[in-house]
Amino acid sequence: MSELFLYDDAVARRFEPFALTRPMAEMRAGALLIRERWETAIGRPCAGLVSASHLRDFVERDAPRAVHDAIPAGAILANSRCAVSLGHAPDADVWLCDGRVAALRLRAPVAADELLDGARPLDLLAPRDGRTARVHGRWIDEVWHVIRDLPAQLIEDIAALSDRALLLSRDEAPRVGEHPVFVERGATVEPMVFFDVTGGPVLIRQGATVQAFTRLVGPCVVGRNSTVGGDRIAASSIGESCKVHGELSTSILLGHSNKGHDGFVGHSYLGRWVNLGAGTITSNLKNTYGPVALWTPDGVRDTGLQFLGTLFGDHAKTGIGVRLTTGSVIGAGANVFGGAVMPKAVPPFAWGSEPPFATYELPRFLTAAERMMQRRGVVLTDRMRAQLSAAHVTRWSVR
Repeated sequence: MSELFLYDDAVARRFEPFALTRPMAEMRAGALLIRERWETAIGRPCAGLVSASHLRDFVERDAPRAVHDAIPAGAILANSRCAVSLGHAPDADVWLCDGRVAALRLRAPVAADELLDGARPLDLLAPRDGRTARVHGRWIDEVWHVIRDLPAQLIEDIAALSDRALLLSRDEAPRVGEHPVFVERGATVEPMVFFDVTGGPVLIRQGATVQAFTRLVGPCVVGRNSTVGGDRIAASSIGESCKVHGELSTSILLGHSNKGHDGFVGHSYLGRWVNLGAGTITSNLKNTYGPVALWTPDGVRDTGLQFLGTLFGDHAKTGIGVRLTTGSVIGAGANVFGGAVMPKAVPPFAWGSEPPFATYELPRFLTAAERMMQRRGVVLTDRMRAQLSAAHVTRWSVR
């Protein structure tokens, strides 16, 4: 059986504030991680990740480790910027998505060093005489595309994931709209929850809890062992072991993150181990109603989106009452607080209330990260410490 490997190309390695601390394959696009999407499509677990050198110690839950030696002949190498659909992909040597090479079967071994900088496109490795198949999916060509495509992606994903879930009747799930409500076994929906499925379905996964007086607006996924309650949760993908309270709209929570208090968060992405203090508010629409600009490592870019909130890197923290303007970026490990509106870009491991920020000292950061992870029963291992320490060393600055 061919092994599956996921490859971060040079474009994916510029997707901040996330690329500093995780491979693109371990990002959530729609209801699932990109790796999980490819594992579903190809029908086998991922054997390894090919990413930037500073992520050589990356380890997380069931994620495969970084590849340091050769990828064997016969292995399937897939581009992690392709959020492939959850249907089964036909057997082939080359898989195309929208006319671009999304994955291929290697005819000869490829050394990891040949892919070290991500500059080698998969097209150059594709066999010219191989069997070609087409797969459905969406290319993530810009970091904000996962937010742009979220509602449509969730509608497709819920249809694919609902086969093992219970379909609730209108008596069991009071609602408006004609789309279905699915609940996996082991999930809890308390009385006085209302579903608005006018725009799409809702899926509540195993172990999740939806508390009373919540309005869930589809398309929406509440991940395993997450708790949401007390406000309007709309068009969002909530990963595993999250806590959400207050209004949330068109946002992704990667997993193990907290938005436990009041405060609007819209068209935003929370990496893993993010904690938003009470009253943290994101703006997702300019007063001019014009397109939102976003800081990137290549300069400020026009996203072409009318709605875009904040991208929070892994382990980012905000204090009470932090206000974030439209199209903001909060770097991984940053800890920001105070009543002033934050700048549109905060560098990784920043500490303070306004620029110029101090640097969050590594020992203090690791202690705080360890404490947060312990609360969820997760151990900060030596390998995790090494990876976060490498991120601290290679952190980017805002220019």
